[in-house]
Amino acid sequence: MQRFWSEKARTMQPYVAGEQPRDGILIKLNTNENAYPTSPQVQSAVAMAADRLRLYPPADSLAFREAVARFYDMPLEWTFAGNGSDEVLALAFRAYLDEGTPVAWPGVTYSFYPVYAQLFGLSAAPLPMLPGLAVDVAALLRHDGPIVLANPNAPTGIALPVDTIAELAASAESKGFPLILDEAYAAFADDSAARLLADHPNLLLVGTLSKSHALAGMRLGYALGNPALIEALWRIKDSFNSYPLDHLAIAAGAAALDDRAYFEHTREAILHTRMAFVAVLDALGFTTLPSSANFVFTKKPDVSGEVLFTELRRRGILVRRFALPDIADYLRITIGRDDQMAKLTDALEDILNNLPK
Repeated sequence: MQRFWSEKARTMQPYVAGEQPRDGILIKLNTNENAYPTSPQVQSAVAMAADRLRLYPPADSLAFREAVARFYDMPLEWTFAGNGSDEVLALAFRAYLDEGTPVAWPGVTYSFYPVYAQLFGLSAAPLPMLPGLAVDVAALLRHDGPIVLANPNAPTGIALPVDTIAELAASAESKGFPLILDEAYAAFADDSAARLLADHPNLLLVGTLSKSHALAGMRLGYALGNPALIEALWRIKDSFNSYPLDHLAIAAGAAALDDRAYFEHTREAILHTRMAFVAVLDALGFTTLPSSANFVFTKKPDVSGEVLFTELRRRGILVRRFALPDIADYLRITIGRDDQMAKLTDALEDILNNLPK
């Protein structure tokens, strides 16, 4: 019945999310979910919020935004909340980028950006990567238009220094354009660009609690930026969905952010496991990009990424592979618990030992 579809629905190439398997997968390391449970404080906060489900939630998600402001030591009016960072990014695309605008991002990055560009009629300008899949900062500085940048980048995990982000923001501002900075994985990096916001009114930072606080199932996203940027997000949000966060999500997000000790404990555990796993990959002869995220991007020279992906899946271990030029032989592997990574290591050794000679 496609004759009832709009032209946009007929021509869109939608985003393809990571597989959420139902059966046969013993270890799931393909969508960068946090390896650890949510803070115990989240469960009690959600239970208390259940009593309010007959009522509409607050349209401004105030309790969650207050927790975001506390977490970043930021004024409340510099915060915005949405139904996951994907929604916040979509609202930002609509709020700041007019149709036909030539928006740039690295050629290997989060694959939702080109989908939003197509959806909103933007002129996309993905820029070639440097050797080692590094972001071409010089090309971004030359770009005469807005910039969308994931830092750390996905799926590579490579992070640019915050001083470089400041340089990019200043360059875009001098040309009259915004810089939308996607910090979905910044909790696992050395620094956040949040400290730049006061000096760069064109810089919007977008974040999520999916990875950092083990709340992928709650869909909690936020933005930080100058109140003028935030106001534009409210205008678009209130023209689309008045209540993007429900009572349970607001309560869960606030409780998770306020349990700073639990966040730091699980973060350190993931970083320790990441370092140990990279050493294992090195010993197995893999080439692994430097990661500042809760995943690694790695390949085994002379071994097909498709073969490794398929053989791991056959053994009940799910990782992510992108069948795209330049990265088809890489696997993106979420950092799980130590026991999960040990089983993955055993599986990789078994696969490599049984490859045809």
